[in-house]
Amino acid sequence: MLTSLEVLQATAISRATLNNYIALNLLPRPVVRSPGNDTRTNARQIGYFPQDTIHRIERIRALKKEGMPMADISRQLQLEGFEMSQPQTLEAPQPKRASTIVTVPSQPAAIEETGPLKLTLDQVPSPAYMVNYNLELTWYNEDARTTLLGAFDKLPADTKARGVLEYLARGTYGSRSKSREAFARLHQQIGRERTSSTSSVNNGKSLGLSGDDTSPITELPLTLHTENGKDDCYNVYAAYFREGILVIYARADASQRGLLGLLERRDEVIRNLLKKRLPVLTEVAVLVADLQSSMRISSELPPEEYFELINQIWSTMDPIFRRYYGTHGKHVGDGMVYYFFPQPDCNYIFNALRCAIEMREAMRKISKEWQLRKNWLNELYLNTGLNEGQEWLGVFHIETKVEFTVLGDTINHAARLSDFARCGSVWATKNLLGKLSVEERQHVRFGVTRQDKDGRNLFVNVSYSRLSELVDLTCPRYEKLRDITALAITEIIEVE
Repeated sequence: MLTSLEVLQATAISRATLNNYIALNLLPRPVVRSPGNDTRTNARQIGYFPQDTIHRIERIRALKKEGMPMADISRQLQLEGFEMSQPQTLEAPQPKRASTIVTVPSQPAAIEETGPLKLTLDQVPSPAYMVNYNLELTWYNEDARTTLLGAFDKLPADTKARGVLEYLARGTYGSRSKSREAFARLHQQIGRERTSSTSSVNNGKSLGLSGDDTSPITELPLTLHTENGKDDCYNVYAAYFREGILVIYARADASQRGLLGLLERRDEVIRNLLKKRLPVLTEVAVLVADLQSSMRISSELPPEEYFELINQIWSTMDPIFRRYYGTHGKHVGDGMVYYFFPQPDCNYIFNALRCAIEMREAMRKISKEWQLRKNWLNELYLNTGLNEGQEWLGVFHIETKVEFTVLGDTINHAARLSDFARCGSVWATKNLLGKLSVEERQHVRFGVTRQDKDGRNLFVNVSYSRLSELVDLTCPRYEKLRDITALAITEIIEVE
């Protein structure tokens, strides 16, 4: 049998995550008994887990990385022969003394919601707002607007004018320097979670409710000072999503029954948040990628194999997009649109460039695999266009689906460049590379292939060309490119 401490040390999960697995019946409840002659502890009672617990947790982690929901993980574990949680016969616990170690509570504190109570985002009885990873406001409720953020009429369109600390400084607590300092420390701690390799924040604790060890829900204590000298104490909950951070201020003396249950329903929460998200004017790099000759390929493959191919491409590319903070956008057909927004800890233009190059390399491997499988000579290519600009970002949504959409020429020009690109090449606008400094551009190999007077192709490094100089626009194939004939473009060869 293994103690909970041995399980935590071997798997590197948090105690809250361990409790959550128990509550979801993914792990059996520990058998609480006397440690007997175990000299490693002085506790009278301690919880013990079966020997296969570590292997089971590693399997849970692997299934989660594959994107499997927790309910499906439970069913999969049963199929694989893992014994699911069953009532345990526990020894009667001894009276608790100062030396007693309760390693795992019989009812985990992480799962507090019981009975019919099920909060929705609109019913949260506390100030709440969402910020992106530049700490700019993207959503707020009325409590937050009136209590914390200064009771403004509406947010400005430009995201750069939405810094949450500036708004907090105008709110009820912002007149006191100690409160402003407390807000600054809070958001510094919240922001640090993104780059932290652990699942906890300094001075805070991870509740492990999300079902994703890399994106915990964190609880942080916060004391704010009012003008009359009174201190207001809050427990601040920060829930992390790819699209930003949801922050909820709950009074420390109020019951949180139902709130943690709401935060656990991650898909529901983020879908509702995105539906409420206001359109913003923001800088964005756009990547559009299309499968070359997709109509011909679809005609050559049986339907089930063509869909298998497209799904393989998507599943292969998705981790690459995630690694570079890409946000999925709306695309008609089997191509891809991803948006890259300014980030606090990396260059969003470099993110788009590196992502495009990694996609190209991944596509080469897929192409080789299908050539061997089908014994054909077809080369599979993703043709990629990149552009950057300041555009309106909004969402289109129906009841069960939310899609980010960027309006304006930035995405249209990226899509045209994708149409222009051939054989898996990556083309970008001069405007995009112009946002990099001279030193940054030295890490990008780019240029244009031209013909010399003898008709030989010559690659001219660090150069651009108008599209009209590269193709014969009288050819019907290039008719759709006529609206970008004057656009200065270049081919991206490599990114260090």
